[in-house]
Amino acid sequence: MDVQGTVDAGFEPVRDAFAGNFERLGERGAAVAVYRDGRKVVDLWAGTRDVDGGSGGEGSGGGEGGSGEGGDAGPGAPWALDTAQIVRSATKGIAAAVPLLLHQRGQIDLDAPLGTYWPEFKAAGKERALVRHLLSHRAGVPVLDRPLTPAQAVDGVSGARALAAQAPAWEPGTDHGYHAQTYSWLLSELVVRVTGRSIGRWIAEEIARPLGLDFWVGLPAEEAHRVGRIGPVTEPAAVGGALRLRPKRSVSAAYGDPGSLTRRAFGVIDPLPDENDPVYRAAELPASGGISTARALARCYAAMIGPVDGHRLFAPATLTLARTEESAGPDRVLVVHTRFGLGFMLHGPAAPLLGPGSFGHPGRGGSLGFADPETGIALGYVTNGMRKGVTADPRAQALVRAVRSVVAPEGGAG
Repeated sequence: MDVQGTVDAGFEPVRDAFAGNFERLGERGAAVAVYRDGRKVVDLWAGTRDVDGGSGGEGSGGGEGGSGEGGDAGPGAPWALDTAQIVRSATKGIAAAVPLLLHQRGQIDLDAPLGTYWPEFKAAGKERALVRHLLSHRAGVPVLDRPLTPAQAVDGVSGARALAAQAPAWEPGTDHGYHAQTYSWLLSELVVRVTGRSIGRWIAEEIARPLGLDFWVGLPAEEAHRVGRIGPVTEPAAVGGALRLRPKRSVSAAYGDPGSLTRRAFGVIDPLPDENDPVYRAAELPASGGISTARALARCYAAMIGPVDGHRLFAPATLTLARTEESAGPDRVLVVHTRFGLGFMLHGPAAPLLGPGSFGHPGRGGSLGFADPETGIALGYVTNGMRKGVTADPRAQALVRAVRSVVAPEGGAG
């Protein structure tokens, strides 16, 4: 595999792991970037911009042509320096920075009821749902009794209205379960009520523009030519010489049961939207619709933990909030054990990051962004090949292990 980009001395294992993902783990097109102490030390990309090479395979409809700088617009165009991809739930980590920054500026009280800012939400038993509960997946509304159509999901009003009327699946604050899609409308409505700006506009003006990030929640039409098509990829039968483990029976049962919270949470939009559709990509869906380069994910997380070219996002107290455990234990939606801070997944079995103090967010099917303050590391990984797993993608984990081998060769950060 012809890997493009740069690697600083000492970080060569990351390049080897990245190339190995193409050779052994079915990677089609991807990029990875790593920052250390605010400086970029890894910036790599390889493969094709579109998972299907432009053949129009499953999950590939609707994307616009063009590969940006360094590529052509035809089928099989190579991944280029500026290629971006949809990163699914890795969007949640960047979006979570918005309410934390608003809290840092004194505009949001994390311990206030959501209804303080969004009065219509105080209905059907949700009066005690706090802003803190939204961010830690404790608000109790991961599902909707009546799923939204793809058109309703992106219209900017139907999601919030449905959630305002929805009765919680559990008393808010008493348990946690991953709000896979409803997080979009919960967070979007909170931000617009507090700031008067949509969350996509807020991110563009207050985070992406100052840091120079190629990251969008709501893809501008003029940037659409840079974004490749995503789609499913076949998972290798063996990983690292061992047979791929099957999911636990309880997890399989939850995904197989149409009435389970798991199936209903991931089926809040019915039928499932085409993530390559320009209309979907232009919508502001902070749970799963963000589009980014690996470089942007890494740079944003680097700015959360320290200065990057003179810009820093989180004050020390805010950084502590981001990675302080709010939820831990069996997740009522994902079934497995999960850990969340305020908007971020924390290092643990469901999200193995660099070390105990790491925080970030994976995207279902592959992508990952996180930071580790103890080592000064921030990593971003994006891919066009979607695997079936929700967390702990083996390709992302190979990259994490490679970074760990460089910054903590004795295992001190593991």
